[in-house]
Amino acid sequence: MNILKPQKVILENLNKINNLLEISSNDEVNNIILSYYKDENIEISGMEIEKSIIKNTDIINSTLNKNTFVDIKFENCNFSNTSFDECVFIRCEFNNCKMTGCNFIQSRLFNVTFNQSNMNYTNLSSANIENVEFKETGLINSNFQENRFKNVVFKKADLTGVHFFNTSLKGIDLSDSTISGIACSLNDIKGCIINELQAVELIHLLGIKLK
Repeated sequence: MNILKPQKVILENLNKINNLLEISSNDEVNNIILSYYKDENIEISGMEIEKSIIKNTDIINSTLNKNTFVDIKFENCNFSNTSFDECVFIRCEFNNCKMTGCNFIQSRLFNVTFNQSNMNYTNLSSANIENVEFKETGLINSNFQENRFKNVVFKKADLTGVHFFNTSLKGIDLSDSTISGIACSLNDIKGCIINELQAVELIHLLGIKLK
């Protein structure tokens, strides 16, 4: 699957900002770089950021709902316990980010890569997830409910204890990911690709007990 990457930016042409609060609601901002910024308990909505880099930044316990991010690289960021509900992410990369306890409820993720990131206890319920890769990323005890998956890849992801409810995994390859303790229905898991050892993990869905 070919996931579109963020458009390339020239670092020398980026405008440095000191914090997200410099961006007002309903602002459309292009070509910025935000780095080494730390804040918590902030609320921002209605902003649109394009062709930018956000790195080495900690924004925790915050509410960033209803924002739009296009062609953004997030690098070495900590967004723990931050809400991105009803946000739009298009051609974005999250590299080595900590996103424990984040919410992406009713968000749209299109051509997004999560690489070597910690997304444990993340809630992605009712999100539209298309052309998205979770690569070497932890999703322990995360929640997918009423999701629409299209071209979604889990590559060496940790899906321990993940809840899939009314979310079809048909055609999705889980064979090199950890799926211990996942919660799903037989309809959800039907048609997904797993390995022989994983089949033992899921045999209980057929009402079969191994002796």
